[in-house]
Amino acid sequence: MDPGRLKAIPIFADLSEAEAKRLAAFATETSVAEGQILMKEGDYSTELIAIAEGTADVIKGGAKIAAVGPGELIGEMGLLSRAPRSADVVATSPMMVVRLTHWEVRRMSPQTIARIEDIIEERRRNGIADPGVIE
Repeated sequence: MDPGRLKAIPIFADLSEAEAKRLAAFATETSVAEGQILMKEGDYSTELIAIAEGTADVIKGGAKIAAVGPGELIGEMGLLSRAPRSADVVATSPMMVVRLTHWEVRRMSPQTIARIEDIIEERRRNGIADPGVIE
């Protein structure tokens, strides 16, 4: 993946050139069709997904609890907490996403991990997620 494309996603915008290049070597950019399930409730959390293009709904217990779009992360809560996913995420439009497995996330700098943790905390403060919802 092109490191510049990775840095176009807000959470990765402040990566150093070296870190962007290192992560881009392991990141996988894939297209997703509308209606495709990106994450399934109860599955083991093995990857973080950054949305480059498109939108998705987060569904818990059959109810939509959030909508996510370009620049947002999904899967970060379960990945960092090593908990099963407790919500489905379903594409509501064609999407382009960047996938990073737990191995790549472990290679991120402490500053990048701290930014991801800040996103999780902000979601919790805003009532969008409780521990383990958008995973």
